[in-house]
Amino acid sequence: MNGRARLLTHLVTAMVSMSVVFVLLAGCQKDKPVAPTKTTQTKAQEATPAPAKQESTPAPGQQVAQIAEQTTCPVMGGPIDKDIFIEYQDKKVYFCCASCLDTFKADPEKYISKLPQFAK
Repeated sequence: MNGRARLLTHLVTAMVSMSVVFVLLAGCQKDKPVAPTKTTQTKAQEATPAPAKQESTPAPGQQVAQIAEQTTCPVMGGPIDKDIFIEYQDKKVYFCCASCLDTFKADPEKYISKLPQFAK
């Protein structure tokens, strides 16, 4: 192997190694959801007007429920996974990954102020 080929091999190896390290250091961050693709409509469907959407005002109790819904992990701040949760003081607390759940268990009071379900 000549000098240039050897240098190129080392560069490729270094780039692959850096990519692997980057993926490992990313932690529990998850892929962002992909936006749904637009479906093709037939000419008949395009000519048919869409039904009018009804706008309704939620009842006062529903407004509170919408405001108090948890959307971010109290530990990492990323989007939650509804399958990873713990019941704390009779309320569900959701996390982005299992390691955040373990961190929360170690000191829950540290994260309570970040949770809308515990807001007063």
